[in-house]
Amino acid sequence: MHPNEVPVRAFFDAAAKRDINGIMECWADDVVLHYHGRNPVAGTYRGKQEVLGAYGKMAQLTGGTFRRIEPHDVLATDEHVVALARVGAERDGRSLEWNGIDVYHVRDGKIVELWIHVADQYAVDEFLT
Repeated sequence: MHPNEVPVRAFFDAAAKRDINGIMECWADDVVLHYHGRNPVAGTYRGKQEVLGAYGKMAQLTGGTFRRIEPHDVLATDEHVVALARVGAERDGRSLEWNGIDVYHVRDGKIVELWIHVADQYAVDEFLT
C-alpha cells in the first residue's frame, strides 16, 4: 500500500463508524474541501471545523442517513490519491445512491485537500435541494 493511501482509507473507516475524532485525525489543520454542484452543500470549505460542518450539513439534509459505502478502489501516487466510492442517502421519503470520485492531496500523512466529484451531479443536486 502506498503511504498516501493510509490516511484516505483511515478516513473511510472512521466515516463508516461515524467516528468524528477519527475523521478529524485524518485531516491536516488547514484541510480544504471542494464539494461541487448546485446544492446547499456545494462550496469550498477551509479548516477542520468548516469541513466537518459541510459533512454535518449533508447529514442534516438527509436526516442522518448519509453514508459512504466501502470504496470500490483507492489509487495512490506520490502526488494524488483517488478513491472510487459509492455513496447513498435518504431524504423526504426518497433514496439515492451514486458513484463518486474523490481526489485527495496528502501531506505528512494527513489529507490537506479533497475534491468530491459525483457521476450524476444533476441527480445529487436535485436530491439535496
